[in-house]
Amino acid sequence: MRILIAEDEPVSRRLLQKTLEQWGYEVVICEDGTTAWNALQAPDAPNIAVLDWMMPGMDGPEICRGVRESGAPRQPYLMLLTSRTRMQDVVAGLKAGADDYLTKPVDREELEARLSVAARVVQLQQRLADRVSELEEAISRVRQLQGLLPICAYCKRIRDDQNYWNQVESYIAEHLDVRFSHGICPSCLETVLKEEGVQPPAAANE
Repeated sequence: MRILIAEDEPVSRRLLQKTLEQWGYEVVICEDGTTAWNALQAPDAPNIAVLDWMMPGMDGPEICRGVRESGAPRQPYLMLLTSRTRMQDVVAGLKAGADDYLTKPVDREELEARLSVAARVVQLQQRLADRVSELEEAISRVRQLQGLLPICAYCKRIRDDQNYWNQVESYIAEHLDVRFSHGICPSCLETVLKEEGVQPPAAANE
């Protein structure tokens, strides 16, 4: 999983990078808030971002507000990193749109635990998004077969939206995830055999 680190202090930034890489994360480094903001707007933006509160350009809360106000369907898990420990600062950070808040100096075990929670949340959101997509696709398929179908009274072909006439199985196969196995019913079998001059087999109870 990819994690963005936005930290303008070189030593702290390097320490965070090495720690996260040791834990198996792919790390994206940003040295200021503006660079972090641009990285989070990219189509392949990291799923998790650790943002320092005070940075050149945009600060951490500004980035959080911008991400939440963007209304993007896929939003990262945002964690603010700061030396501020007052309750009003914690509240301000969370109200700005942060999902979590971590104070400096960072405790290694606490950071690992909080990132583990962040990863679980991101994975759950992705699974939910996949299920929603599957449901929308299924609903779309059902809607395609709703309503009145124009069908020929003689050959039983169905007219599609482009005014082409299709065999029933072709139309259904195109609009639903089904396949057909062909056979012949007893009534049709009897008709075909009579047309070919073949005597239909007697019923089993005769």
